[in-house]
Amino acid sequence: MSKRLGRGYGSGKGGHTSGRGQKGQKARTDIHILFQGLKVKKSTLKRLPLLRGKGKFEAKHKPVEININKLKELKKGTKVNMDLLVKMGLISLEDVKKYGVKVIGKSEFKKDLDFEVPVSK
Repeated sequence: MSKRLGRGYGSGKGGHTSGRGQKGQKARTDIHILFQGLKVKKSTLKRLPLLRGKGKFEAKHKPVEININKLKELKKGTKVNMDLLVKMGLISLEDVKKYGVKVIGKSEFKKDLDFEVPVSK
């Protein structure tokens, strides 16, 4: 366990400067979050990408899209869910867990299917 600074002379790290040297930014109580210690170095905070403006809160990954025309061979009243789409080979199980699925398409689809996955208009 490391010694706690500034807890009296008896602690071994107490007293006048408490192991912080004499003057300077690192000897003070509050060091700014951007302080690195060298002029040349870029601080770690400055290296992070700036997330500003449009698209800041958008999802990082969009769901995998499956065209509704690929579901024409299903019978009337079939429940369309993730398991069925994986079983049909339209999507892999890893993609389902990572991205999700969305059924899309503008063609006229006459069959009555029960969708348990997100569907476009």
